[in-house]
Amino acid sequence: MKPITTQLVAFAHVADVERSIRFYADLGFTVGNSVAGEGGDGRIWAWLESGSAHLMVGRADGPVDAGLQAVLFYLYCDDVEQARAALDALGHRPGPIKRPFYMPAGEFRLLDPDGYVLMIAQSR
Repeated sequence: MKPITTQLVAFAHVADVERSIRFYADLGFTVGNSVAGEGGDGRIWAWLESGSAHLMVGRADGPVDAGLQAVLFYLYCDDVEQARAALDALGHRPGPIKRPFYMPAGEFRLLDPDGYVLMIAQSR
């Protein structure tokens, strides 16, 4: 019998876990769990959650090269125009809303602090 996957959670290596926590908070995420480094070195890992969306971030052992981040994270929201306006007002630089054939309700691109590509898409 094949194993059944019941959940998939992405783990992103980041340069600064605290910075990632602050960034993803603007997308509605809160810290569900975290691990501090030894000697008061700040958090080295965090489990972020927003509704049924989950993301783990952990401090990278070396430099994070934005040009090598070859994965897209799709985040779904109820109102893509409202989400884009809110992120713009918070000082982020979201791309324009596009309506490709596979996402007629709209989506836009946003880079996180480590260069990961977030595609914010309307769920309906």
